[in-house]
Amino acid sequence: MDYKNAGVDIEAGYKSVELMKEYVKGTMRKEVLTNLGGFSGAFSMEAFKNMEKPTLVSGTDGVGTKIKLAFVLDKHDTIGIDCVAMCVNDIACAGGEPLFFLDYIACGKNYPEKIATIVKGVAEGCKQSDCALIGGETAEHPDLMPEDEYDLAGFAVGIVDEKDIITGNDLAEGDVLIGMASTGVHSNGFSLVRKIFKMDEESLNTYYDELGTTLGEALLAPTRIYVKALRSIKEAGVRVKACSHITGGGFYENVPRMLPEGKHAVIEKNSYPIPPIFTLMAKEGNVEEHMMYNTYNMGLGMVLAVDPADVDKAMEAIKAAGDTPYVVGKITNGEKGVTLC
Repeated sequence: MDYKNAGVDIEAGYKSVELMKEYVKGTMRKEVLTNLGGFSGAFSMEAFKNMEKPTLVSGTDGVGTKIKLAFVLDKHDTIGIDCVAMCVNDIACAGGEPLFFLDYIACGKNYPEKIATIVKGVAEGCKQSDCALIGGETAEHPDLMPEDEYDLAGFAVGIVDEKDIITGNDLAEGDVLIGMASTGVHSNGFSLVRKIFKMDEESLNTYYDELGTTLGEALLAPTRIYVKALRSIKEAGVRVKACSHITGGGFYENVPRMLPEGKHAVIEKNSYPIPPIFTLMAKEGNVEEHMMYNTYNMGLGMVLAVDPADVDKAMEAIKAAGDTPYVVGKITNGEKGVTLC
């Protein structure tokens, strides 16, 4: 008896690392001091020593049951983008610059080519956010997970000068809410998605005119990364007063998280176009409107608040970064919470 016969293939692990190296290399920043394959990743803070009060910010997350669609369609090259996005968007939401990322893949059996494809997506997400992929772990779990399944999670660290942390504490009545367009469902609410639609190849490969693509392609569209848009706003000299990443819990849970006591957000539902995937989901699943807004981003992946005088500059900065902004509402005095009208 040996380890391989027990279900863990060490050689497959070595091959996975070799295959993923080319993707990881493309994410490197000059601050990275170690190579892939070491016991830890080292990152120099020398470039940030001139900050008044350099502050680390971190985020960790996975992609939830969206991963089930990747299994059915045997498509694993974008799920890693989702994993990175869920972490770095949270860091950017606090005003931070993502610095480095580590991934964790647990699998029933290590298929090196599949693992490398997953990491290719992780590396792409890191490149989209200028974040270095400095380490990770692939764990083979025979008897705990089916051989053809895996789970993916990640952890990111970023930095911000303490004075630039986005807290929402200086929000004022009349401040304007700007929403940035999502790419669709992103990585939340897929337990409900999987109840609305059949999760088989035939269903996911069905083409819908209103989507302009197959159902599977629409649902697997990777989560939008907003790091560069928020950086562009900062470089334009605009102070983001508050920011919310619209993830699980939709508007009703996430928007209040950016508000201090005594401030209320009012969002106009007709101020931006709702992507057709959400309309289709509501119709096919008979999901009432409040539940849709309480579960999904409904077309806005990030909502931020700025002073009315800064709206035009913020909108232009977002566009310059390649994102699509909409003025979607305002801040009022009142009980902490959000009203959709």
